Amino acid sequence: MNQKKYAVNETVKSYEPGSQERHDIQKKYDEMANQSIDIPIIINGKEYRTEEIGECIMPHDHQNIIATYHKAGKKEVELAINNALEVWKTWSRTSLEERTEIFRRAAELLQGKWRDTINAATMLNQSKNVYQAEIDSACELIDFFNFNSQYAEEIYNNQPLISPDGVKNHLEYRPLEGFIFAITPFNFTSIAGNLPSAPALMGNVALWKPASSAVLPCYYLMKMLEEAGLPNGVINFLPGSGGKVGDPVLSNPNLAGVHFTGSTETFQHIWKSIGNNINNYKTYPRIVGETGGKDFCIAHESVDIEELSTAMIRGAFEFQGQKCSAMSRAYIPTNIWEQLKKVYLSEMETIKVGSPRDFSNFVNAVIDKNAFDSITNYIEFATNAASADIISGGNYDDSKGFFIEPTTILTTDPYFKTMVEEIFGPVLTIYLYDPKDWDSTLDLVDKTSPYALTGCVMGKDKNAIQKAKDHLTHSAGNFYINDKPTGAVVGQQPFGGSRASGTNDKAGSELNLQRWISIRTVKETFDPPKDYRYPFLNED
Repeated sequence: MNQKKYAVNETVKSYEPGSQERHDIQKKYDEMANQSIDIPIIINGKEYRTEEIGECIMPHDHQNIIATYHKAGKKEVELAINNALEVWKTWSRTSLEERTEIFRRAAELLQGKWRDTINAATMLNQSKNVYQAEIDSACELIDFFNFNSQYAEEIYNNQPLISPDGVKNHLEYRPLEGFIFAITPFNFTSIAGNLPSAPALMGNVALWKPASSAVLPCYYLMKMLEEAGLPNGVINFLPGSGGKVGDPVLSNPNLAGVHFTGSTETFQHIWKSIGNNINNYKTYPRIVGETGGKDFCIAHESVDIEELSTAMIRGAFEFQGQKCSAMSRAYIPTNIWEQLKKVYLSEMETIKVGSPRDFSNFVNAVIDKNAFDSITNYIEFATNAASADIISGGNYDDSKGFFIEPTTILTTDPYFKTMVEEIFGPVLTIYLYDPKDWDSTLDLVDKTSPYALTGCVMGKDKNAIQKAKDHLTHSAGNFYINDKPTGAVVGQQPFGGSRASGTNDKAGSELNLQRWISIRTVKETFDPPKDYRYPFLNED
């Protein structure tokens, strides 16, 4: 009997000066920065190329094209669907042991020979600094593969407690009938890898549409999964536009589920499309999505100033605020503001902005021109507003890369535009409140935004912290006490939010995997009755 394998979190490498890991990643980065590869569509392990081409660029050097990719159209989508349904016939019956072996092998490959390639691709195509790339594209995805394998085994081992004499009760954990559509975001390579692979682990087949602005690391993940032994066609790789790939997929009667991370607007469009087609499906599609956020920090007057300042800087500006969990609005007591401002602004002055190749840069480029324009429009709005002041940053330049200084807005309006709307960039808005108004400010935090993804409370007063935790029960799916609202770790803090932030199916836990199975209950009776009559029918 095989010994049970318990998952442990992957150790994050520090990439300190002089270390071998720093030398290796810089070498790989330079190698990949000076090449441009051709990325095909991959269906059933075969490469397909089309006339419609997209480009992978460096956001921090947007004239540098590091890859071109072929965009799938209706023809390729239909081919991928037909192939997936054929592969489903065998993959859905493949043992869980065989499936977990493949994904644990993928984790080993990512721990070793593929680590620098995937990290460098993430640095290049998403402009993540080395530490953010290491946390994301290496460690978190390794954890997804290992912990999901363990969770799947635990799910399968969950069987009915009671089987009376003469009866055997059993649960069969079947994959869904059809295919899964995995639509992945630009901002986390780990999420891009997890969205198609989590359903595949549970015996499903998936069509994978990566974000057009981050195709490069996804392609390398696809090649890594092939090396790990994933059979051809279990995951088909379909880069392309949302409409040209999504429309034929969502209208196909064999759609069994959608695994999505992206904008609220896109997710709502998908949900409406499924609703409009509900009579055409063979089964009700599972819809799992994580969308937007307007993540908060509320500080109590008892807070440690340096701890708060650090949480604000890291929470708001790591990866340029392009995290659905990034701190975007902060509520600060008036009686600590002058002290906090001095510490905070002093630290902000030390932050460097530039290419991730320079390891001294804390902030890098935002993902593309559309993001740059959207974020800078918010900054300009604040610049011209009577109820707001920009107290740090506010400058931007896209001549070489899409660089925006980490920007802090101070507003007197708790419903100011940048306190309410998701920006998805390096912009933090602060509102000052009277510390006597703790209860009403908690109510303000809860009602300001339609989202409910992450949030944090910071302070040393235990009663105040408990009150915040209770009052903000439905304000955030991931709630942090005396910590920034980012950085959920697989196996430690399952991730997801509700309200306009998604379906809260908790990636990084067995709760997510349960969405990709359809259980069959089997009762076997060894001595069936031979007379329909029950005892109560006997005459007195």
